[in-house]
Amino acid sequence: MKLPITRLFLCTTAGAADDDFDVSSARNTSPSATPASHTTASSLHSSLSLQTLPSVPSLQSLFLLENYAAVTDLTPSLSSSLSLSSPITALSLYGDLLYASAAHQINVYDSSTLAHIQTFNSNGVSTGNVKAVAFCDGKVLTAHQDGKIRVWKLTTASKGRQRHKLILTLPTVTDLLRRFPLPKNHVRVRRHRKRLWVEHYDAVSGLTVGPNGYLYSVSWDKTLKVWAPKLGFRCLESVTAHDDAVNAVTVSVDGTVYTGSADGRIRVWAKPGSQKRYLRVATLEMHKSAVNALALSVDGSILFSGACDRSILVWEREDSAKYMAVSGALRGHDGAILCLINVSYFLISGSADRTVRIWRRGHEGRFDCLSVLVGHLKPVKSIAARMEGEEGISVFSGGLNGDIKVWKVKFNSRYCSYSDNTELNYY
Repeated sequence: MKLPITRLFLCTTAGAADDDFDVSSARNTSPSATPASHTTASSLHSSLSLQTLPSVPSLQSLFLLENYAAVTDLTPSLSSSLSLSSPITALSLYGDLLYASAAHQINVYDSSTLAHIQTFNSNGVSTGNVKAVAFCDGKVLTAHQDGKIRVWKLTTASKGRQRHKLILTLPTVTDLLRRFPLPKNHVRVRRHRKRLWVEHYDAVSGLTVGPNGYLYSVSWDKTLKVWAPKLGFRCLESVTAHDDAVNAVTVSVDGTVYTGSADGRIRVWAKPGSQKRYLRVATLEMHKSAVNALALSVDGSILFSGACDRSILVWEREDSAKYMAVSGALRGHDGAILCLINVSYFLISGSADRTVRIWRRGHEGRFDCLSVLVGHLKPVKSIAARMEGEEGISVFSGGLNGDIKVWKVKFNSRYCSYSDNTELNYY
């Protein structure tokens, strides 16, 4: 069945917050649901990033008649789904495997059939919720509520089944012992408490691996840390990145690091010239509430940020702005933006309004909302996606009620060639 795209120019401001959003249920998945020793003012504040706040007022007059369009009433087919007993806090694809974290456990599925392969960290209740999953040199990296990063070796057991074995916990014992004797390595984290600077002392909220092979982690302790997997996962650097909990991190192809925080700011980190350590080269301020998610275009030239103000801001390089300036705002979600991912030419967003949206940049830099995926009963906290050749895209979305849904969207050749009469085919 072919459905033509209907272009609707967004000439009104965003509506009120989603009245159906169950904040209490969302809070139950936040630090208060984990051991009290892992709960801080930062983590409590970050749990509020699930709430929907008023839209950014300073943007509403800028983009009333800009070339931003939405497509409505398009529902792609739901390929498959499954339900877990705990909220889905992270989804990641690695080859043919889908990793889904629920509470302290990481579940592994065949991404094509959703056949269950393994659940690991089953005995790690004390580690708290798993906040992120990343991959590096054949190893699986998981970020935890207890402030630790765990490294798992992926092996193939009998009958070809994959298994995961814990091989390291970061910071490593070697790293801790190396730093411990020197007083300068101990930093004050609270009024009467010190920790080694290589340690996160609150939940690790994000992980990403850069093109340089380094691992970057951010935490509700307000820091950004850099790790060297090729040096035994030694912690190379720690930066106090923000004034509040850091919720998101992403790295460009040139090694530039972007962090988003509950303080409403995005900060840009790089090593200009001959610098050996990361310096803050820019602070991007336009959101009026917590920044929950970041994503970069494939070439790293465009940054997307999602926040509690229900908007996705598009940032592009502009010399007059000293680094980046907002070139547009993608509107349509009725709740806080909780997750973003960029795959090929597509930006995919998940929201507290319980929907997933697929966006694409087309003619003259305009972003079209190609599809709204409806079916989740609770906020969509995590998404993963992959291209299916040139035929379409598969989207995996995880909700706070434990549901995982797989969506299939197929497009025809006219879509790929930027035809003005764009049509979408769904199967």
